[in-house]
Amino acid sequence: MRRYLSKFIHYPIGFNPSNSFPLNCEMGSYCAARSTNRQASFSGNMHEYATRAFATTSCASLSEDQPKDNSVSDMLVDSFGRLHTYLRISLTERCNLRCQYCMPADGVELTPSPQLLTKTEILRCANLFVSSGVNKIRLTGGEPTIRKDIEDICLELSTLKGLKTLSMTTNGIALARKLPKLKECGLNSVNISLDTLVPAKFEFMTRRKGHEKVMDSINAAIDLGFNPVKVNCVVMRGFNDDEICDFVELTREKPIDIRFIEFMPFDGNVWNVKKLVPYSEMLDTVVR
Repeated sequence: MRRYLSKFIHYPIGFNPSNSFPLNCEMGSYCAARSTNRQASFSGNMHEYATRAFATTSCASLSEDQPKDNSVSDMLVDSFGRLHTYLRISLTERCNLRCQYCMPADGVELTPSPQLLTKTEILRCANLFVSSGVNKIRLTGGEPTIRKDIEDICLELSTLKGLKTLSMTTNGIALARKLPKLKECGLNSVNISLDTLVPAKFEFMTRRKGHEKVMDSINAAIDLGFNPVKVNCVVMRGFNDDEICDFVELTREKPIDIRFIEFMPFDGNVWNVKKLVPYSEMLDTVVR
């Protein structure tokens, strides 16, 4: 068990006090990049990056008014008093898209299979974290739906006592046909990545076809009762910043939350500050 956990707790939990926005606190020894994206979310009444970590946790600060639950292990409270109850598990590095801001056209060098977590290791580690107080798990990638045992993983994770939310972040390419079974296996929340509503721009950005499949997945999630369906959109100046209001319009009649994400730098994505649209500017675009 110690060998498995070393993949998670090799690095101490980090914190940047200069940032005033919530942080994703990473726990993992396979991080290709450490970056935190600020997000602006919009739902029907107009009102979470580029990392290859195998597991991360998200946190909330404790205060005197919100004492730590006695059932939560001190292992989940860091030196800044933040409580970590949200675990992210990357199931694979593989992806069926080649988004320009995320991956080179020829892909990336993959970690040797013996160094990846097996289903048994994932379940044992998840059980340890949930028994210590984690109540939400998000499955990520790469693209998690590529993994052949994704349904089995969801089914066994959903039986963990104390787990309230089992979520997945996906590009939606293969989601529509797998979602009914995944829901039966206990998946109860989805985030679908979609950066444009224009098929030609989608193909340009992802270097693949598939815009219609992603839209089908969003509609399938709605039809299956996921509420809300969260759509993640990385906003880039000169590419899709003119679609912000079009995305917001999707929330008028459907149970969709649009989560606009700042374009952030990491190794190999040729980041350019000129492409960055600050979240404050996104808000101004919607308000006016």
